[in-house]
Amino acid sequence: MATLRPDDPLPRPASFSDDAWIDVLSAVDRTYADLVGYQERLERQNAELQGMRAFLTSILGSVSDVLIVVSRGGLVEQASASLMARTGRVAIEGGDLRELIDPADHARLQAGLAEARDSRRSVVLELGLLTPEGPSPLELSIAPRLDDRGRAAGFVLTGRPLGELRLAYAELSASHDALKAAQAQLVRNEKLASLGRLLAGVAHELNNPISFVYANTHALDRYLTKFETYFQRVQEGASREELVALRANLRLDREIGNLRTAIEGARDGSERVRDIVEDLRRLSSDGSGERLVFDLVDCARIAANWVLRGMKQPVALTFAGEPQVMAFGRPGHIQQIVMNLVQNAVDALEGCAGASVTLTARAENGRAVLTVADNGPGISPDLAAAIFDPFFTTKPVGRGTGLGLSISHKIAEEHGGRLMLAEGGPGATFRLELPGGPE
Repeated sequence: MATLRPDDPLPRPASFSDDAWIDVLSAVDRTYADLVGYQERLERQNAELQGMRAFLTSILGSVSDVLIVVSRGGLVEQASASLMARTGRVAIEGGDLRELIDPADHARLQAGLAEARDSRRSVVLELGLLTPEGPSPLELSIAPRLDDRGRAAGFVLTGRPLGELRLAYAELSASHDALKAAQAQLVRNEKLASLGRLLAGVAHELNNPISFVYANTHALDRYLTKFETYFQRVQEGASREELVALRANLRLDREIGNLRTAIEGARDGSERVRDIVEDLRRLSSDGSGERLVFDLVDCARIAANWVLRGMKQPVALTFAGEPQVMAFGRPGHIQQIVMNLVQNAVDALEGCAGASVTLTARAENGRAVLTVADNGPGISPDLAAAIFDPFFTTKPVGRGTGLGLSISHKIAEEHGGRLMLAEGGPGATFRLELPGGPE
């Protein structure tokens, strides 16, 4: 038997044919190709896994809300950077979830985890997150992580801190209150500005009846002196002839008629003063009383007349339409709208010959409608879209605040009506619609 050396080729088994060796080599090639394919797939899947891990890491590092991945046993597996920033902890992963929560809320946390695990749905709780400043309110949503068999393998907790949200809400509420207060102050300032323009007319309107009352009281004083003289002689026992002569000399028969006239005049003047004061009170009231049914025509007449009392230029005021139109709302507020509309019309008519303002009231389909029209230059189309904007005005500086139409528009909307610029001519025409009242 011959001896084989290490470098000699192995002898071919006599029982293996060439075809058998070819099959073996083919099987080896296929196995190697499968291994190469498997390796390529494994590398691709590993790259995808690395990409997913990088993506998850970027999410955990960038989200502003709290994000925690927890095992079934309540251990933290992953956490967002925002959680570590809020808690002041450097290492969170691997720790107990309860270490992050206020001990007073541990029972509620455990109940929430159990409910999410058993119901397989999200549970929302408000818990206290432990921070260096103390427990901070946290709205936490607990969602179960399900395995292939549909069982809870852990939990994903997402939370939004409520402290900053509540602080922002409180600041927003305070800003809203301040805005409402500023708005109310602007309304009062606009009303005071309107009343200030009426002072000259008010002084004149009050001066006439007061002067009338004053003159009648002087007349009453003279009549009283004559009657005192006559009755004094009666008490002294003067003769009938002397009393008849004295009565004729003092003209008591005539003065008796004058006495009633003076009393009626004084009463009329006093009532006129009372009515003026009542109108002023209605104009200056804040209109915060409850709404009621009122005559829009009478309301508009009072407001328009007050504006014209303070005007230096002659403006013809005309009332048209129905003699009575009932509306529902706060008369004091509606008078403010009419005063603003009439005041704007009068200002637009400054320097115009034959200036006139026409107020027309009528009822339309259950609505009370009032139009205020002037024969001035009108409003150009490029300005029509901005006339109801706050602080928009075409008047010279110091002549207007730019709030009159804006406030009037808002008051009309609060009454369930509307104020608009209507088509008409030759000047500007404004249309006020209000809920109608029963006739």
